[in-house]
Amino acid sequence: MALAQRLSRLGTETAFAVALAAADWKAQGHRVYPFHLGDLNLPMAPHIVEAMNAAIADGKTGYCPGAGIPPLREALAQDIGERRGTTYDPDQVVVMTGGKPVIGKFLQAVMDPGKGVLYPNPGFPIYESQIEYLGGQALPYGYLPTYDGFAIDLDQGRASTTDDTVALIYNDLQNPISAESSAAEREAIAALAVEHDLWVLSDEAYYEMRYEGTSASIATLPGMAQRTVILYTFSKKFAMTGSRLGCAVAPREIASVLSTMNTNDESCTTHYVQWAGIAALQGDQQPVADMLDVLRERRDVACELVDSIPGMHVQTPRSTFYLFPDVTETLQRMGMSDVSEFATQALHATGVSFCTRRHFGRPLAGEDRDYIRLAYSGIDAADITEGLTALKSWIESA
Repeated sequence: MALAQRLSRLGTETAFAVALAAADWKAQGHRVYPFHLGDLNLPMAPHIVEAMNAAIADGKTGYCPGAGIPPLREALAQDIGERRGTTYDPDQVVVMTGGKPVIGKFLQAVMDPGKGVLYPNPGFPIYESQIEYLGGQALPYGYLPTYDGFAIDLDQGRASTTDDTVALIYNDLQNPISAESSAAEREAIAALAVEHDLWVLSDEAYYEMRYEGTSASIATLPGMAQRTVILYTFSKKFAMTGSRLGCAVAPREIASVLSTMNTNDESCTTHYVQWAGIAALQGDQQPVADMLDVLRERRDVACELVDSIPGMHVQTPRSTFYLFPDVTETLQRMGMSDVSEFATQALHATGVSFCTRRHFGRPLAGEDRDYIRLAYSGIDAADITEGLTALKSWIESA
């Protein structure tokens, strides 16, 4: 018996493969410094845990509406709208089991097989995976290194857009490179979408995970409200990665379709987790500020150490919890030409585990620099210091 041919097009989130290699090395008795996965080693706030437990005790453990319970949809519409300076109605909010399902369901709603979708590369690997799995044309647009960080290669995006392009995925405050659009860049992406009448998925998972500055949503620009679906998740801001709670905020015609897809796929998002989501949105926000303070300290420690490692260069990001250092000169110093080999040897020599640029989409033609991604969300500042110091000593001794 044969399996479906489309499975050959299904990718994965390859950071989990790195996690398995790190776990295997640790199981052999070695010390591991986990910079590989964008999970948080910080707990959910007590009032969120209490709300979840209370909901279970109250019997909120059965089925509920596929689009989400009304109180959570109302709370999300109010919170997301207020933080973006706009207004959303509860019927535009569709609750899901995290932010990731929004990607695949959005594509199923707007993309027929053979149609093109623009997406960021390097970027979250599920974009590429889902476009190709569902039979679409994956049209990558890249980034250019600048003095202030990375900027979208707008010329490449425009050149890749054809008459068969139907959608664009946009991730401001970006994973893995922590890039943040300027107002001009955001307006240019919006203009491209309007000019070619594209649907837009605005992945705003890190919208409130920032240390300086103010976030802005592309959905609020002229001509964008009627074509943009916002991906929202509780995972990052509220340290609820394992709770699997998120939503899409969408034009009503899309929201209705997404709700029907929920009913087909998983019936509904876990009932009692949704009550925890209400507590997260409406309860004490001090734990969010405290978590950002911890992450800011980790960022500063990691940036200082990375910049002291021979051949490594990194910009200090204003958001997310990732560093994306250029390691081209480091590889040359180590006599290596393969960044994957560098990652493996670094794990075995120092215990430092990290992803590389190749875990975030197939490299584009013309790329001549090597990068790694260091996530500092799941490792304490003391271990960041210890791990990166070991990495530095290993490289210095080469």
